[in-house]
Amino acid sequence: MAKLLVVDDEKNLRLVVQKELTRQHHEVETAPDGEAAWEALEARDFDVLLCDINMPRLDGIGLLRRLREKVQNPPEVIMLTGQGTVETAIEAMKLGAYDYLTKPYRITELAVLVTQAAEKQQLKVDNQRLRAQIQRSNINLPEIIAESPQMKEVLRLARRVAPADTSVLITGESGAGKELIAQAIHRLSPRSDKTFIDLNCAALQDTLLESELFGHEAGAFSGARARKLGLFELAHGGTLFLDEVMEMPSQLQSKLLRALETRSFFRVGGVKKVEVDVRLIAATNRDTDRAVAEGVFRADLMYRINSFEINIPPLRERREDVEPLARHLLEKIAGVNAPELTQPVLDALSAYSWTGNVRQLRNCLERAVLLADNNRITIKELPPEVVYRTEKANVSVSYNAPQPNGIGSFQNASPTNLRDAERQQILTALEKTGWHRGKTAELLGISPSTLYRRLREYDLEVR
Repeated sequence: MAKLLVVDDEKNLRLVVQKELTRQHHEVETAPDGEAAWEALEARDFDVLLCDINMPRLDGIGLLRRLREKVQNPPEVIMLTGQGTVETAIEAMKLGAYDYLTKPYRITELAVLVTQAAEKQQLKVDNQRLRAQIQRSNINLPEIIAESPQMKEVLRLARRVAPADTSVLITGESGAGKELIAQAIHRLSPRSDKTFIDLNCAALQDTLLESELFGHEAGAFSGARARKLGLFELAHGGTLFLDEVMEMPSQLQSKLLRALETRSFFRVGGVKKVEVDVRLIAATNRDTDRAVAEGVFRADLMYRINSFEINIPPLRERREDVEPLARHLLEKIAGVNAPELTQPVLDALSAYSWTGNVRQLRNCLERAVLLADNNRITIKELPPEVVYRTEKANVSVSYNAPQPNGIGSFQNASPTNLRDAERQQILTALEKTGWHRGKTAELLGISPSTLYRRLREYDLEVR
């Protein structure tokens, strides 16, 4: 099915063409002259324009010229006229018309041309999307390790919801593997042959997030020299994954809600409605009830994205997964000649509380591989906090001065509320890393942009 615009000042003729092409399952709109056609073209996108040449107000050649000058991705144009000359045909083709028909013409002949022109237009759009997708090509992530009953239940839920088009919200701590589950849902869905687009809502400034999500038109703001397709358009027919969705600014949440409900939106600086078919999967490491209660996240948007929730338990609650995960990650890090994990190392890894979850486990193993001798990883290659189990728990902790043995000890604190606990946890991590923000974000298992936002929120920007 193609979206067509038939422009002709002969009312009966354009209605006949509309009726016949609609019968062939195309979506057809009409306009009586060039100016009316231009208004329709500004309001929405069309695949093919069927245009008469001699019309009042703005003729076909004038409309074609305006299209080529002002529209970045114009529809394919088939010129139709009852007073055709070689000169007008040549001029139309020079201006980029797909083909030229003289009246009277047969509907079957026109239908074939429309199909061919629509296929060419679709190829142009697909090519543009593919180029953008290649620039954002995703690294193949390792398969999901699920030995524990909790992770097996997560995978069961993922398999059950995958065939539907239901929006899914994946909750869990940072580094627990929410994106892997989102990709699994996509691969198991009928959309698996289409694209999977991901966006971390905390990784971009608020001013850039709208443009990244919905795209922009040329001239929409300073530096926007050409139209850019947003991630919603790139994910058309596939899946859009919004990680850390609750970090989205409130003014953008309403636009996202509208886009999800109507399956359409406007690019930044645009007046054309863009229609998309996208399945949304979102993820957050926040307490959803608290975020809604505090007004951080819209309740109506939460109901829209949380049609089906999957919670991923932290690694410390599924210790059966630690050893197989460690072996799998070690193979990914070091390849087939990965060093051997000794039994004391496996015991230490299994006993440790991984507040950074799988991401922290991978960082630990990367360090161990660099330090390993004789192709064996021993206790001495592990970080001290893993060996001595001195890492902070999920509640607030305080960092004491180094002990005589050189190892700092962490002790549980008693925060008055969750915000105090989070502030103290960030402060402790800052002290441990010497206020190096990049290392602090890595230690906490959060993105740098999320850390900066928390530093502003808790007035910790200055040491």
